[in-house]
Amino acid sequence: MAGAGNRRNSCMKEPRATTLVLPCGMRFAAVQAPAAVEYFGITVSAGSRDEAPGLHGLAHFVEHTVFKGTTHRRACHINGRMEAVGGDLNAFTTKEETTIYSVFPRGNLGRAIELIADLATHSVFPERELAKEREVISDEIDSYLDSPAEAVFDDFEDRFFAGSQLGHNILGPAVNLPRFTPEACRGWLAGCYTAPRTAAFYHGPANPARVAELVERRFAAYPAQGERLARVAPSALPPFRELKETDSHQTHTIIGASVPSVYSDERYAIGLAANILGGPGMNSRLNVALRERRGLVYSVEASANLMTDCGLFAVYYGCDPDDNDRCRELVLAEFDRMAREPMTPRALAAAKKQYLGQLRVSGDSSEQNILSAARSMLYFGSVASLAAQAARVEAVTADDILRAAGRLTTPSILSLGPK
Repeated sequence: MAGAGNRRNSCMKEPRATTLVLPCGMRFAAVQAPAAVEYFGITVSAGSRDEAPGLHGLAHFVEHTVFKGTTHRRACHINGRMEAVGGDLNAFTTKEETTIYSVFPRGNLGRAIELIADLATHSVFPERELAKEREVISDEIDSYLDSPAEAVFDDFEDRFFAGSQLGHNILGPAVNLPRFTPEACRGWLAGCYTAPRTAAFYHGPANPARVAELVERRFAAYPAQGERLARVAPSALPPFRELKETDSHQTHTIIGASVPSVYSDERYAIGLAANILGGPGMNSRLNVALRERRGLVYSVEASANLMTDCGLFAVYYGCDPDDNDRCRELVLAEFDRMAREPMTPRALAAAKKQYLGQLRVSGDSSEQNILSAARSMLYFGSVASLAAQAARVEAVTADDILRAAGRLTTPSILSLGPK
């Protein structure tokens, strides 16, 4: 019986995304799959880089406070709407997007669509609720300052993108919080949450055409005007090496370099290179060099954050202050080796197999799948299947990896360490 079950599972086809542009101009992606849990939400192309000077942190603040009251509901009614059926509401802000979505038991799709449409269209941001949320976010800002392992990422990006729209962290400074008035929040919502800047998404058993009809009807009052927000690519700055003193007992370091945007043909080579250097596998080059062979770090990781007009390749590690110089040189040596020594066909094939296996495992998460599909729909107008992504990864050559690694040979370096 187990063998028969495995054969059936191996024959199951990957669910394909249905994609379309609704008459209002909103993009829509849906994955129809048998499931007891459904997902619905919107991703808006408006994040921290789109804020005006003096209002840094507003996108994140609005993401928190759309749940605080609409023309139809008080905060308590919003909080209980999905919880009453065992579901929940979630939201997050990045440099370029804000996402609001719900996860709920099958059979409550209409409830979720109506609620999220209400939040995105009719939020009023009552001052009494904003006052409480300012305190919450002030505490959140302080908590980051108390966590060097998290603060180092924000500090690095602030320095790396200095002078550009990307040169401030998502939370913004606490001094800006009093400026986030009901009028400022409503202005952000009205100016940024518009159909051409939004992708709605759904995962679950419902027919995508039926879901699209519900979305179109419930979002009828959603602003239909508005092109994509104006963004200016950050200027390239000279590489830097800095050490900032903290009260931490460890030194936390980011080593990073510019890479192309999400629209670049290099994005698959960059993603594969990041996985080879510092992916989740214990056999990543940096994990072997820094942890397995020498015991210098507890963890080391590489990531590639590809945005709409630029990208950042970054390696993070935390170590004993006395070991920081050694760790840094080992990372730079791996960058140099990858940029000089072509991978053998066997090593490259093994790296691709591992990377694609990780993609398949992560693809087993319906939540992460549909969130990724929404972002893809927002910026590409389509959703690539896992098979299509695999084909692009398989097409990466040893020369492609050399070129990707070549971008890392003059990185910037920031460390937060003890006094």
